[in-house]
Amino acid sequence: MSRHSQVRESSHLQRRLESLNEARELAEGVLPDEELQSVYDVLERAASRRSLSAGHTVVGFFGATGSGKSSLFNAVSGSMLATATARRPTTSEPLAGIWGEEGSGPLLDWLDVKERHTLPPMAGLAGEDTGLVLLDLPDFDSTRAENREIVQRMVGMVDVLVWVLDPQKYADAAVHNDFLKPMASHGAVTLVVLNQVDRLSPTDASAVMQSLEGILARDGLGKVRVLSASAVTGDGVSTVRGAIRNVVVQREATTQRLAADVAKAASELARASGEGEARGIRGNAKARLASELATAANVPVVVDAVQRSFKRESARRTGWPVTRWLLRFRPDPLRRLNLGRGDTKPELSRTSLPPAGAPERARTDAAVRDFVDDASTGAPGPWRAAIRGVARDGREHLPDALDQAIAGTDLKATKRPLWWALFNSLQWLALLLAVGGLGWLGVLAALGYFQMPVPDVPRTEGWPWPTLMVAGGVALGILLAIAGRIFGGWAAKIRASGAAKRLKESVAAVAETRIVEPVEVEITRLKAFNAALKAARTS
Repeated sequence: MSRHSQVRESSHLQRRLESLNEARELAEGVLPDEELQSVYDVLERAASRRSLSAGHTVVGFFGATGSGKSSLFNAVSGSMLATATARRPTTSEPLAGIWGEEGSGPLLDWLDVKERHTLPPMAGLAGEDTGLVLLDLPDFDSTRAENREIVQRMVGMVDVLVWVLDPQKYADAAVHNDFLKPMASHGAVTLVVLNQVDRLSPTDASAVMQSLEGILARDGLGKVRVLSASAVTGDGVSTVRGAIRNVVVQREATTQRLAADVAKAASELARASGEGEARGIRGNAKARLASELATAANVPVVVDAVQRSFKRESARRTGWPVTRWLLRFRPDPLRRLNLGRGDTKPELSRTSLPPAGAPERARTDAAVRDFVDDASTGAPGPWRAAIRGVARDGREHLPDALDQAIAGTDLKATKRPLWWALFNSLQWLALLLAVGGLGWLGVLAALGYFQMPVPDVPRTEGWPWPTLMVAGGVALGILLAIAGRIFGGWAAKIRASGAAKRLKESVAAVAETRIVEPVEVEITRLKAFNAALKAARTS
């Protein structure tokens, strides 16, 4: 593999690792912690392995008791290390044969391999500077728990896995279900060797090989290279050496191994998440939610109070001054709701609207649930639960937030129309006219009472001006009061319509903050998660 290709593959692997980490971070709080921890462990192992010697390829020999794994290790390496070590107290410890010792120390420290031996060049396998670490590992079916733990750990750490099987146990469920099948994504860095074929006739050996290949295919390892060998007679050993050497020379094993780890972790994350995208939030869904919340928050009650309050205040400002003072004894509908005071800090205020009862709470719950169900349609189960969760948290704070929003809405209750001032001025002029006429008549009556000369008063069509002044002033006042009520009713509807619009906007803003935005965040998070997972799985 050329240097340029190695750099390109390394860069591609880095992007996949970053995408996998992004998917893991996005899934926090949604997927189970154990799944996320498994992904984190893969990322940690990848980071550690990439920081160590890239010039060494670690090949691990795995096998069950009696498979001849150590004998094959000796035959391939051209040494008697495994045989010699088997008689020492450290038989359960991994054993390393090294070609190209320089730079291998930190790598073996990370692998926790203490038994290390530098080996001379081996024809068809490795030279002094090849950069090969061959590991003989404990039996994976050992009765000692620590041995199995070592094997499990090494399965997740070595660059190349060589599975040594024997004719008697090649179909053993333990090796296939516990090791081979879970590592199906690692076919590019897996080699299967059927050892001890010297115990079989050529016909039986061929049949066993076919059977083994069929089982591996069912395990998802149909493209894995399967070799036969005999550590005793040496048959096939050179082929095993050549296969290992080919992997080492290409310098792809580490990258391929880590890429397979990423693919497997991404697949497991996808399996835990499930497939699919959320439909997303539609405009009419937001409008329905805001409308339902407005009704549940008693916005119609407030709008009606705005209309009645304006009509009351309009009558008080434009009515006949002789009787308008009676309206002071009628309570202001808005003030009864603790609204319309024009507070400088409405966010500190609260309304006196009746608290939400069971029907209102049910309506709110139904509105939020319908909105979330519509927006999350198509999302996988865990993400639907997460979307519902944030909506449920937002719903818990809705009553207080809606009440505060209503209290903070400018209902224009303190705004006085100009026509009020005009009508009020005309009313007082009419009253002054009537009072002036009464005063004139009173003076005339007093002069007559005291037998004093009574001057003639101007007349129009025979009607004395003082009388006309009284009648005209009273009639004008009444007509202005009637007109004020008519105009006030029209203006009250306009004022109520404007208040309804602003109240609904306030409710919609609360719905946006408490429900819509959190749901959008979760939907966007799911979309980003799927994109990151797709990038991590792209080979």
